[in-house]
Amino acid sequence: TGLALNCTIAEHTKFDRKNYPYPDLMKGYQISQYDMPLCSAGWLSVETEDGERRARLNRVHLEEDTAKLAHVDSGAGDRWSRVDVNRAGTPLMEIVGEPDLRSAEEARQYLIKLRTILQYLGVSTGNMEEGSFRCDANISVRPRGSTDLNAKVEVKNMNSFRAVYRALGYEFERQVRAVSEGLPVHQETRGWVEDRGVTVSQRSKEYAHDYRYFPEPDLPAMKIDPAWVEEIRARLPELPEARIDRFISELGVQPKDADTLVNNKAMADFFEEALAFSNNGKLEKRAKAVGSWMLGDFLGLLNASGEDIRQARVTPKGLSQLIDLIDDNTLSGKMAKHMFQEMYETGKEPSAIVEEKGLSQITDTDEISAVVEEVVSQNPQAVEDFVSGKAQAMGFLVGQVMKATRGKANPAKVNQLLKERMG
Repeated sequence: TGLALNCTIAEHTKFDRKNYPYPDLMKGYQISQYDMPLCSAGWLSVETEDGERRARLNRVHLEEDTAKLAHVDSGAGDRWSRVDVNRAGTPLMEIVGEPDLRSAEEARQYLIKLRTILQYLGVSTGNMEEGSFRCDANISVRPRGSTDLNAKVEVKNMNSFRAVYRALGYEFERQVRAVSEGLPVHQETRGWVEDRGVTVSQRSKEYAHDYRYFPEPDLPAMKIDPAWVEEIRARLPELPEARIDRFISELGVQPKDADTLVNNKAMADFFEEALAFSNNGKLEKRAKAVGSWMLGDFLGLLNASGEDIRQARVTPKGLSQLIDLIDDNTLSGKMAKHMFQEMYETGKEPSAIVEEKGLSQITDTDEISAVVEEVVSQNPQAVEDFVSGKAQAMGFLVGQVMKATRGKANPAKVNQLLKERMG
């Protein structure tokens, strides 16, 4: 992780004891790293309103996780806290940023990018709801033009990017209001209350010297072999920014679409797997088609069902087959949309659905001509309207042919044959 975040990797590092009394730390201290972190002085580029900016990273270090506190309010005046110790003592990686982010939106973009990198490295699932990716945010304000920040407040209990965005927005307004009214902003820890949309005070925030750090006596100091670091550097996978650049330069994907695809590793993997099944030599054209389906109908169904693409029944091979059926005129665009819905619901391959329901598009000229002849003879007024220059009459006639063929006729062929028939 340190290498992917452009950090300097320490050759010598150690663990320390961080001492503080709190219910989630039953033994009274936490094993952490203080003055000799494993990784330091990194950076991460973040998109802002003024363009891309580097957000500095102070460190990436290891520590042990604490227990989890759940605060309960019965609503009848009874309040208590439960302590879940299942995760206490397990290894935890902490990434500490410098105060370079300037808005709640920048903080959200920073977290999205950071999570994507961790997912690409395979070091974390990045699931905030499950607690495998967590965020504590420190926020402080200062008058415009000043270089002196007011006291910082740490906000906890945010389990989604939306919660981080909302909590920081609320806290910013609260601190600005306090400063404007001449009230002090205390250094403290506050918790985000999702259903009320507010932060509430939890405890005063300690300074580093309050923790009485000292070297962990039960763990030896570590020496990191530089050659081993270089071995790991050589094994780093393709990271998100490099993948976005490749999608744009080699596949012709639009920058915004490439960004959306790559930000979700599973979606980017699905995209590339679907391309691999293509028999079409025109890679850019196929990439555009696959991307259009994934960011349109597919993403819409995923959002509606609340599913992740890894849970979806549609396979990369199935999507590629569907596009092949459109390309060879077996399916019209409208038929393909209905079929994709069925693929999503049942997991069936498109070729099986075509055979099962007889959905092949009619492209035979003689067969369509017979229907066109019938529609023209039954709708003389529409024919007269078209011949006299009313273009919308053609739409009506095409609709009648499509209705008669239950949507199976090739629309382009229908248009062509109608125009020929009516001169």
